[in-house]
Amino acid sequence: MFIGCLNVFRSCRKSAADAAKLNRKESYKAQRKNYRREKKRVASELMNSLQDPAVIVLADWLKVRGTLKSWTKLWCVLKPGLLLIYKSQKTKSSHWVGTVMLTSCQVIERPSKKDGFCFKLFHPLEQSIWAPRGPDKETIGAVVQPLPTAYLIFRAPSQAAGKCWMDALELSLRCSALLLRSNSSTTPSSAYAGEPLPVSHETQWSEADYEKHFNEHDLDADSQTEAPNAAMSGLDTDSESEQAPDDDGVCPLQCEETPYVPYEEEEFGAQGEQVEELADENKSLIWCIVKQVRPGMDLSKVVLPTFILEPRSFLDKLSDTYYHADLLSKAVRDDDAFNRMKLIVQWYLSGFYKKPKGLKKPYNPILGETFRCYWEHPNGSRTFYIAEQVSHHPPVSAFYVTNREDGFSITCSILAKSKFYGNSTSAVLEGTATMTLLPRNEMYTASTPYAHCKGILMGTLSMELGGKINIECENTGYKTELEFKLKPFLGGSEATNVVVGKIKFGKETLATIQGHWDKECRIKDLRTGDETVLFKADNEMRAKRLTRHLVPMDKQLPTESARLWHLVSEAIANEDQVAATNEKTVLEEAQRAAAKERAENDKQHQPALFELDSYGQWVYKYADLRPWNPRNDVRQYECDYKVLTQTRVSETTADEEPIIRTRQPMATKVAKAKNKTLVLGPRDTNSDSSQSPQGAKRGSNSSVKNLALALEQVNQSLENHTRQLNDISRRLERMQYQPSNSRSMYSHDHGIVGGGISQSIVVKSLIYALIGLTFSLILRWLFK
Repeated sequence: MFIGCLNVFRSCRKSAADAAKLNRKESYKAQRKNYRREKKRVASELMNSLQDPAVIVLADWLKVRGTLKSWTKLWCVLKPGLLLIYKSQKTKSSHWVGTVMLTSCQVIERPSKKDGFCFKLFHPLEQSIWAPRGPDKETIGAVVQPLPTAYLIFRAPSQAAGKCWMDALELSLRCSALLLRSNSSTTPSSAYAGEPLPVSHETQWSEADYEKHFNEHDLDADSQTEAPNAAMSGLDTDSESEQAPDDDGVCPLQCEETPYVPYEEEEFGAQGEQVEELADENKSLIWCIVKQVRPGMDLSKVVLPTFILEPRSFLDKLSDTYYHADLLSKAVRDDDAFNRMKLIVQWYLSGFYKKPKGLKKPYNPILGETFRCYWEHPNGSRTFYIAEQVSHHPPVSAFYVTNREDGFSITCSILAKSKFYGNSTSAVLEGTATMTLLPRNEMYTASTPYAHCKGILMGTLSMELGGKINIECENTGYKTELEFKLKPFLGGSEATNVVVGKIKFGKETLATIQGHWDKECRIKDLRTGDETVLFKADNEMRAKRLTRHLVPMDKQLPTESARLWHLVSEAIANEDQVAATNEKTVLEEAQRAAAKERAENDKQHQPALFELDSYGQWVYKYADLRPWNPRNDVRQYECDYKVLTQTRVSETTADEEPIIRTRQPMATKVAKAKNKTLVLGPRDTNSDSSQSPQGAKRGSNSSVKNLALALEQVNQSLENHTRQLNDISRRLERMQYQPSNSRSMYSHDHGIVGGGISQSIVVKSLIYALIGLTFSLILRWLFK
């Protein structure tokens, strides 16, 4: 009996020990998980501050003394906790010299015999002040004279500019801790009312938390002494500005938001073969057109009759792809790369099943024509679509799609070509759409099938899609190959609108796709053998289409598609082909007259919304490729064709707002509501250099007036710099948040090898070398 009880006691103690060990193991796993997550969050916030061109305290030219005692003029960009040094104002990777980590540095004024103002930035323990990498992970800086490791000596052009830099550096040194936000739980912002609260490390700071933080760090110890002089010098002394946040912490819009109304009137053609029965009078017009063309001719300059036109512009037609943009939102959230590719293919196929009744062609856009709309998602986010006709000969249409809140953006430019083959014609859309999943930094590229129309001279007039396209992501290695097959001569309805394809990872095929692009497509996973429906164009699918919102006609600009073509569309709706042709002719003649005037004045058309980048690609001027920041970003909106983001703080990140508010008596905003650079007012030039920054006393009223004058001159020069920097920052923003493989993909598409030499030149050189070698061997053999 005793032995039995002892065994039971031992077994209970053993099970308790095993349970305690298991709990400790689970607790350790949870701690490691939290550690990795927190480490990743801190690194992400630091990199966002480093790369965000909007977070700039001060930027100007400074002379820096090297180890050889000589001075070099460098462009210095001061951020909270960081000092970026560039060789020129072109703040790009090739011009980056180094990054100074201010968290471990101190700054002191340095006596100098020469003109200007000297100050020294140094590490108290004589350790390195340099960061190992640059803002774009650069490891090797631009070639300049060698710079010291543990300190830097700067020379500003004037006493006022030097004091300004001293103030700015002290502010950045003392506020650098704001880059690392608290991990403790805080009171949720009112913006989350009625919604699930985010996790603790993603909680938005409240105003009370910011004030508590500043009180602990004693950030405004000298603000009381600075405020009177700041008011006399014309600086802002109150905390309110043109972009001050409202009671809920949300800043007002930068410009008036464009009004939109929902548009639900959609027309769907029948499934299957897309055909058109022409009336006898229209057949005679077709014969007149056929007499003007020859096989192989480009039809872009041929004027088509209005009875075959769909009453909307080609720019509007291109937006049909985004009625199921919520599939892209799901792809962003999915953690499996294979599933992301499946969802992107599903979205791609969902853009073809909407067809007009009969065989119709949209209007050829007028040069400078624009179009805009958006789709609202179930979660309240919006997918904006901006398009413009950037060229007429050749006809190039560029568009940009963005939904930063759901994490994707698409850019594309399409060159429309058409070829005549006698009884048939093909419309080829040359161009590659580039889609970026912003939080994952993944880039997908996709091409477009061509439209084939047959039965022009004999048979039934019909249209179908054909050609091979690829959807590829070099970041993950996944690739989808789709082939849109034309109907064979003896094929039936089952052979109409067929699409087949496969999803590959490297050279391995993971899944096959087969079906009809206007009915149903199925996918088979070759690893498991499971076959499921990938896409089905039924009533349920149509019910899930997002509602498109358009600008009302009375609010549209004269260059917008609907307003530009509304007389032609009204005549087509009334079946008045004569009036439609006359109105269409008026638009075409106006376009020809404008082109003639530009030619006489030797001017080129400048698109309003898109511009060519350094690789010859059309890109949206106001593209924002930053990942969505739920703590700072509220929503996206559009005004004047600019897709902007409303934030909880003015023109800056949530980290920078406390800096502006606390130092408001010392701050002057250059170009309010437009300029993103904060310019700090200098100290009194008559103050003793031995006095501490907190205890520095201000001079007399005359000195203050002189200081205000000097400050105004400095701000004017800085304003000129910031105008140039705004444009540079916008371009850099695209480069910073664009996946790193984009340039290599461009080089691959254009046949460029390592040194920038085209593959065709290399092949020709090798062929000529082989021919020369063969010829020399023959000659040597003959005269041997």
